[in-house]
Formats: sequence, C-alpha cells, structure tokens
Amino acid sequence: MSEAVLTEVENGIMVVTINRPEAKNAVNLAVAKGIAAAMDELDSNPEIRVAILTGADNSFCAGMDLKAFVTGEMPIIPGKGFAGLCEASPKKPLIGAVEGYALAGGCELALSCDLLVVADNSKFGIPEAKRGLAAAAGGLMKLPRMIPSRIAMELALTGDFIDSARAYDLGLVNQVVPAGTTLEAAKALAAKIVANAPMSIEASKRVIMEQVDWSTEEMFAKQQAIVDPIFVSHDATEGAKAFAEKRAPNWLGK
Repeated sequence: MSEAVLTEVENGIMVVTINRPEAKNAVNLAVAKGIAAAMDELDSNPEIRVAILTGADNSFCAGMDLKAFVTGEMPIIPGKGFAGLCEASPKKPLIGAVEGYALAGGCELALSCDLLVVADNSKFGIPEAKRGLAAAAGGLMKLPRMIPSRIAMELALTGDFIDSARAYDLGLVNQVVPAGTTLEAAKALAAKIVANAPMSIEASKRVIMEQVDWSTEEMFAKQQAIVDPIFVSHDATEGAKAFAEKRAPNWLGK
C-alpha cells in the first residue's frame, strides 16, 4: 500500500491515515489508491470490524491536490470515485476523525464517513466555486441530505466555512472533542461498535444507507430481505444466551 496512506489494525479497528502532511493531506492519485485498497481490506478481512479515517499531523484533508490536477492527474478510482471512497461506501462502519480543516474534497471525504468525531478547532466547507470548480465528489448531493438544504445551498454558493460547533448544531457531526484527541475519541466510539454483533452492524448500516430511496409501501419488505438472515443466525442465539447468562457474547459473525 502507498506510503501516502498508512494503515494499522488493533482490536478489530483499522486506522487509515492520509499521510501527506507537507500538502495538508491533499488527495492525489496515490492517496486515492491507498484509501481504496484500505476499504477493500476493511470489507474483506473478517478480523477488521470498523475503520477510522484520519489525517497526519493534526490535519484532516485540504481537498484535491490542485497542483496534481493542473498536470492532468485525477484522484479518482473507477467504481469508487474521488479519493477511492466518495462513490462507494464500505459495508462496514467508517468513522472520520477530523483535526483541523476538512475542505472541498476533504469535506466530501468526511461526508462519506458514517460517523464523525471532530476537533473543536475544525472547519468544514465546500469552497470549490472559489476555484472555478464544483463539489462534484458528493458535496452537492450528500450535504443537503444531512443538513437543511438552505444551509447547504449557502455553503455551496458562497464557499464559506463552518466551525465544529456549527457543524454539531446542524447535526453534521457526532462528537466535538478537544483538538489533538479525535483519534482517541474515535477509537473509543469504534470499540463500542466492535462489541456488537458483526452481522447486525453491517445490516443496520445497509438499511440506513439504502432506505433513503424506499417508498412507504416497499420499505418493510426491503428491510426484511436484509435483516431476516440475522434472526436465524448463530449470533442471534448467542446474544440471547449471553444476556440470560449475564456474560459478554462471543460473536462469530454467522
């Protein structure tokens, strides 16, 4: 895997670090390939239950590497989109640990995470219009699904930033923690997820992601098709037994 992206796994948690601090962790093709490879490993390795995406040197991501862009390089992976992530969410949970700035493509990376733990000095924005571009890696579509559409419109048209407190008030992020502690807090959140049944976690994420497009008439049938295997699984029985026996469950993921 590229040195532009570093990974480590411990206790079922993979930490994926964008490692271009000299460029404020801007996304070039090497970063896109590295993140895509990490997401493939997350979903294919049963020992990994959840991933955390963060940036090196107390900075999340300043967006697309514009110097690389003007040379014709596009940090896009077919089928996965910008940064190897924005068009294809992994099956397993992904937590963003944001220190500093998450701007433009960096904001779109944050929007592609399932949960966000951010520093109290973080800034978010999609200022692409200031550079003659557009937030086409999901910002224009995902942001109005997560916050009021008029606020999303304002951010897209003005290119203004919002701080972590405003992002929390809008429901864009899950936790705001002191600067320098986001990875620690994200690991604590990830540990809570790891403690739960793998099949339940993946199915729950899938339903929440897909239900946006379901009609009222079809939603329960579509949900049933996804969750039915859980109720006849080994882990369902194990969860009930563990509760009755007042012990921690031993999940097998089947």
